[in-house]
Amino acid sequence: MVDKAVNKFLIREFRADTDIEVVGRLERNCELGSKRGFSIFTNMMCDPLCRIRFYPLHIMLVAQLLENEDLVGVVRGCIKHVGTGFGGVHVMGCILGLRVSPTHRRMGIGFQLMNSVEEWLLRKGAQYTFLATERNNTASTNLFTSKCNYMNISSLIIFVQPICSSAKHLLPQNIKIEKLQVDQAISLYENKLRSKDIFPTDMDVILKEKLSLGTWVCYFEEQGWINLDSEGNNKGTITTTQSSWVIFSIWNTCEAYKLHIRKSHPLRYFHATLNHAREKIFSWLKMPKSNVSVQSSLGFLFLYGIHGEGEQLGELMKSVWNFALGLGKNVKDSKLIITELGQCDPLIKHVPGNPSISRIHDLWYAKSLSSHHPDDQDALLMKGPLGNVFVDPREF
Repeated sequence: MVDKAVNKFLIREFRADTDIEVVGRLERNCELGSKRGFSIFTNMMCDPLCRIRFYPLHIMLVAQLLENEDLVGVVRGCIKHVGTGFGGVHVMGCILGLRVSPTHRRMGIGFQLMNSVEEWLLRKGAQYTFLATERNNTASTNLFTSKCNYMNISSLIIFVQPICSSAKHLLPQNIKIEKLQVDQAISLYENKLRSKDIFPTDMDVILKEKLSLGTWVCYFEEQGWINLDSEGNNKGTITTTQSSWVIFSIWNTCEAYKLHIRKSHPLRYFHATLNHAREKIFSWLKMPKSNVSVQSSLGFLFLYGIHGEGEQLGELMKSVWNFALGLGKNVKDSKLIITELGQCDPLIKHVPGNPSISRIHDLWYAKSLSSHHPDDQDALLMKGPLGNVFVDPREF
């Protein structure tokens, strides 16, 4: 249990029986506005913990005014294990969903929420803390770097495209897309993730989660890509060839939360905080005004685990993107396709250049939670920018 009184407010643990509705109102008050007079916020479908329930160790903290017991801030945290391409496994504390009421900012509430969730993560064994924010979010960047001593460890680009129900997304006749069995996907990812600068060690858990719609491989039919022989081997025998191929998985956020659009109050504040699609995509949605209806909800599919090999990746990436758009048309409430790649990811130059695809710059930050780590344990921070990273769909 976390209880810490600071000045005029108390930092305590979220109570599901009394706080759900209040937290919902708080997060709607932190909605993202636009010049169109619309705003967008995350509809978590009455489950404020939906983004951290995937992890056995997680917490949600709130800031409560001592004077009238109003909730004026919230933050979430969870523990995960990550591997690195330069060796080693690290315990990472992830911080998500920092919100402070617009009428109670500049009072140190965000800073104290950060301190409190960091203390909890440290007690649970975290060696590092991690968070993300949009590059143009100066307020959050200043809080993380100037006051909380975080270092920028990676720069990424988020790609967003609306799904058009009338568009046809046909694959070229010479390109095949084949769905893998879960065990096959786990085996292939475990072999290929070592090329990433940072990646989750529980890939099997991600792929078996119900929100993961599956894993596919895209390749040229005349070349082939691997031999999957399941006889006598539940996982199959994976033999790589010299062909060009791309593996990818798709995560359905529509079942967990949606982006909700509504008319903005003319005096409502513009505010963008931590890593979440709510803060990242609204200003860049290249959708006709007729497609942005008041009180509408936007679900999206997230492409993750994209990895490719070979010399002809451009055509394959275009087919992967079109496949996801076609799949999205058949998923209830899905209106967008989104993926995120590190700026040094070899596949980033092969993302289709469709005019309807928007690009948003994202920044990852981390810091060590202990000054007593030997130098080798700070390798994650000392290696410089991490350019080829795995973006965990559970945290987007």
